[in-house]
Amino acid sequence: MRTPSTLRVLVVTVATIVLLVLAVLLGLVVGPTSISTQRIVGDALSHLGWGHSTLTSLQSTIVWQLRAPRMVLGLLAGAMLAVAGGTYQGVFRNPLADPYLLGVAAGAGLGATLAIVNIGNGTSVPAWTPLLAFGGALVAVVATWVIGARGIRSTPATLVLAGVAVSALFTSAQTFLQQQSSTQSIARVYIWLLGSLASASWSSVEIVVPYVGVCVAVCLLAARALDVMSVGDDEARSLGVSVRSIRLLVVGASSLGTAAIVSVVGLIGFVGIIVPHIVRLLVGTSYRRILPLSVVFGAAFLVVCDTLARTVMAPSELPLGVVTAVIGAPVFVVILSLRRWGTT
Repeated sequence: MRTPSTLRVLVVTVATIVLLVLAVLLGLVVGPTSISTQRIVGDALSHLGWGHSTLTSLQSTIVWQLRAPRMVLGLLAGAMLAVAGGTYQGVFRNPLADPYLLGVAAGAGLGATLAIVNIGNGTSVPAWTPLLAFGGALVAVVATWVIGARGIRSTPATLVLAGVAVSALFTSAQTFLQQQSSTQSIARVYIWLLGSLASASWSSVEIVVPYVGVCVAVCLLAARALDVMSVGDDEARSLGVSVRSIRLLVVGASSLGTAAIVSVVGLIGFVGIIVPHIVRLLVGTSYRRILPLSVVFGAAFLVVCDTLARTVMAPSELPLGVVTAVIGAPVFVVILSLRRWGTT
């Protein structure tokens, strides 16, 4: 693939930012209660001391206490999953790598199942669920790293294989717990696993902001090193890059940020696979362009998907993971077809 021109990169960057702004407005405006964009923007400006708000107290509550935290959490989740997918694809040199590669999904699923089955007794989703899901995800990633990254001769392939083994173990434990529980608890576990922003609040946003902020920053700062590592580990070492340290830093940051997101919103697939691929098609193979644009595009993509999830079958709501899969799977097939015919 030829290196894209500076003008093309600039156009894609501006278009992505515009898409993000439109997604934010969509997340705030669209809903069962009709509130115009002008009134919402006017209310936002009134909080900054410009003009006067025309929203009623009920409308203000709907916008800023229901829609806004859901939209912001969607932005954070989309940005984190997309940049994690991009960094995983770079550090493992594997276009199919995604944020759940090293057992994050399996560990979080086991932790959530423990919370729902043993603490909630299958009748509710306890407040401890995010904490146990987060802990399970971290335990899985640490186990994968201990097994697959020992020794100086460890490679990305051994780490991936270790992740597959750990995921299989944790998934088996989760299946065992589900078999020992009631039908009601199994249903609640599956609802959590499919992912949703329905329970979003400002407190949940506060929980994940520090993780996402730090982890996204680490991934972006590693972009230049990922460009060097794309030529191979030996070549990167000869150019002065500490391959093992960079891999540990990037994998740790991506996994930690993903675990924090998963613990709050559940499992949301395809974002970490298709977003970096789409960006790569548009701006080339340099991670110094792919990762920043993936952050913006991933955030916009997930907010749009969540808007569809809560409106397509209103007043019912689709699981967010279902919407991302319905959109992501065909897009991924198209990307694979383009690669097959040599157009990328």
